[in-house]
Amino acid sequence: MATQPITANQAFTYRRSPSATEAFEAWLKEHGQELPKHTHPWDVSRSDIYVEDRWQPIFAEMRAKAPVNKVTGTPYGDYWNVTTVQAIQHVEALPDLYSSSWEHGGITIGDPPEDIDPAKLEERRLPMFIAMDRPHHTGQRRTVAPAFTPGEIEKMAAEVRMRTQAVLDSLPWGEQFDWVDKVSIELTTGMLAILFGFPWEDRRLLTFWSDWAGDVELGLARGLEDTRFEILSEMAHYFQRLWMERVGAPPSRDLISMMIHSEAMQHMSPQEFMGNLVLLIVGGNDTTRNTMSGIVHALDTFPDQREIFENDTSVIPNAVQECIRYVTPLAHMRRTALHDAELFGQEIKAGDKLVLWYISANRDEAVFKDADKLIVTRENARRHLSFGYGIHRCVGARLAELQLKILLEEMHERRMRVRVTGKAERVRANFVHGFRKLETTLEKF
Repeated sequence: MATQPITANQAFTYRRSPSATEAFEAWLKEHGQELPKHTHPWDVSRSDIYVEDRWQPIFAEMRAKAPVNKVTGTPYGDYWNVTTVQAIQHVEALPDLYSSSWEHGGITIGDPPEDIDPAKLEERRLPMFIAMDRPHHTGQRRTVAPAFTPGEIEKMAAEVRMRTQAVLDSLPWGEQFDWVDKVSIELTTGMLAILFGFPWEDRRLLTFWSDWAGDVELGLARGLEDTRFEILSEMAHYFQRLWMERVGAPPSRDLISMMIHSEAMQHMSPQEFMGNLVLLIVGGNDTTRNTMSGIVHALDTFPDQREIFENDTSVIPNAVQECIRYVTPLAHMRRTALHDAELFGQEIKAGDKLVLWYISANRDEAVFKDADKLIVTRENARRHLSFGYGIHRCVGARLAELQLKILLEEMHERRMRVRVTGKAERVRANFVHGFRKLETTLEKF
């Protein structure tokens, strides 16, 4: 790997604060008036509709009137909204026409500032295999895919269950606590630490880095982009230490070892190494974490569905799929058209940005009846698009499903009913969709 040499004993301090949310909120207080304005009624890139949980009717209107529509003059430039299951699957099924590559814009709605220095831009590009087209995507995905085969997932099941049991057994009954911090973060960072062979005592760094990596809104806050890159560079530094420690060791099951012994990934540039770390950390942390929080919030919101779950454990596998659909932990993915094309009656031009709103497709009434309701027995819950579709479908989907299934099983085993009794603070973002804080109290059912 072409990175700057370091020694194992080199002293280095990794910052752990402020969190991305704290930094952005502090910036807003001082510079909020500098933010560009969202004026188009269908510009759903605005983060306030997600933090205030009022995005549903806007997407419903688009699905009914114009499932594929273009908005112009937004803070993220001009882009096409793609809002239905059928339209999104069509785009995802044509990866050679609608590119995911970082070279054409990547997978999130944001673009670099137009006035950024080209040398700085080149330094800060973070190629990752989800943001690559074939054939580069194929080789790098194949490198990490063996960690998520059915056989490997089965091997992890006992450890996932043991850790889930320990976390749930540590919770206070009858006292209010933050479910996000005590359960969702603890379980997902622990799982990531196992996958990477990451030092257990530093596992919360994975959450810290994930939040800074996954916050698209930081691109609108001039000055914070520098901080973001510095923090991600510290992440790369930490993982490079682990790489150096393992480079001469025999192959093992952890993801770093898989990269070291892969022809497709062993010669990555520093930016590509950092990019793939971001992908694996955000993919394995934010998504499962926010679904774990969303599950208990949804069951509390729909007590009739919670009663079905409490009375019948056989619904758990399907309830997992329904909760993933209902929560939709990543709101969108972006594609860029490489050629002119017609898309459901709309003329797409080469270079156009298309934003695939998974959060809208998962509420598509043409596919999901009573789509705004949680229905744990929903027959077609597995048709959700939370894991994407086509060649870029989430490589860790089976592991996420396992973690969520075991969480619900162990909650039921303890007859644990989780009531939302305090603050439910959502993430202020248009990419990661979930909860920053969820104050809950446990009672028996």
